[in-house]
Amino acid sequence: MDVGKFMREKWFYVLLLIVALLVPMLVSTRYHFQIIIMGCLFSMATLSLNLILGYTGQASLAHAGFFGIGAYGVAILMRDGVSFWLALPFSSLVSAFIGLLIGFPTLRTRGSYFAISTMCFGVIVSIVAANWIDFTGGTNGITGIRGPDPIPLLLGTIHFKSMAAQYYLVLAFLLLTLWIMHRLVYSLQGLSFMAIRNNEMLAEAVGVNTFYGKLLSFVVANFFAGLAGGLYATLIGNVDPSTAGLELTFSWLVYLLIGGAATLGGPILGTFFIAVLMEYLQSVAEYRLIIFGALLIVVIIYFPRGFMGAITKIREKFRGSRARRKGLTRAVAS
Repeated sequence: MDVGKFMREKWFYVLLLIVALLVPMLVSTRYHFQIIIMGCLFSMATLSLNLILGYTGQASLAHAGFFGIGAYGVAILMRDGVSFWLALPFSSLVSAFIGLLIGFPTLRTRGSYFAISTMCFGVIVSIVAANWIDFTGGTNGITGIRGPDPIPLLLGTIHFKSMAAQYYLVLAFLLLTLWIMHRLVYSLQGLSFMAIRNNEMLAEAVGVNTFYGKLLSFVVANFFAGLAGGLYATLIGNVDPSTAGLELTFSWLVYLLIGGAATLGGPILGTFFIAVLMEYLQSVAEYRLIIFGALLIVVIIYFPRGFMGAITKIREKFRGSRARRKGLTRAVAS
């Protein structure tokens, strides 16, 4: 193991964490706070999509459906008087359980058949949300969702009314998601996921239970999609059928491809890059899809592994040239 490389990367991530913790001191407007909070929420959703698509190679197009299940679950439970801290994990588990039920039949298919079947489920969720008026509020959705319940501590009570407190709450869940994804993909099970992605038939031949691996990846991804949806509902204050819309899934897919699939930093980088770009494109919002399409084509052609892949490639070239210079210096000295 390259100890020097490990220490450099460790300090780099520590620096990023310090910057993230200092964001409330650097941002003063509610508008920019909202952009950052939404970036963190959508980073969680994109990270979970990355697990099933980037690491396991299964193109799930139902991700916004499970995000919507988590959002509606929290909204309905809190409407009935349940605490946020109970509603959030319960709704996330419901998303995972429904993912288990959907995964049993759909994951027996492969390629485009799986993508189409999951897309159909996502559309069904949005249709049900729009038409089950007594339960979901129909097209008007559910409004007036209260924020997270205060947490009593020895030194005082933490309230989540300020934007800074809401930001730290979402940041904590984002870091938790990132940590669990890191532990998972760098485990033996993570190697099984990548074996399935690279060559499913070969993975089966060497003894990998590919169906179990795909199902586990799908369920875990849907749990975190529901977790992000539940946070979204209570921080935004309302949900409607668009929360489970197919457009959200495709947005996260774009974030993932631009940032870099099968990397842990790529989904976060892609999400925040698009979030910032969106603010600069407010004046040309009607051309947004055209600009996104052109940007995606450029990234796929010139940066097939996304921005993270491009960064890695530049770092490798830099290290290679530095190693060559050191070798040349040694040769001259000898």
